[in-house]
Amino acid sequence: MFDLDGEARERLIVWIRRRMEEYGITLEDLETAIAESERQPKYRDAYGNTWNGEGEMPPWLLRYIHAGQDIEHFRC
Repeated sequence: MFDLDGEARERLIVWIRRRMEEYGITLEDLETAIAESERQPKYRDAYGNTWNGEGEMPPWLLRYIHAGQDIEHFRC
């Protein structure tokens, strides 16, 4: 993430608010979109196995990592 403070942060907030007004986006719309994206799997393999990144890493992904595969290869 970016570390913004002061004037840069305030300018970004103003820009976001203007885009939200321009496109009719509400805070509730953002909350819903964030909640939905958090439910989406973050990792997937070619066999359809998925993991959302929460809790213990599943065995299918552990096997790949122990075999030397980078976890980023499976990021959705």
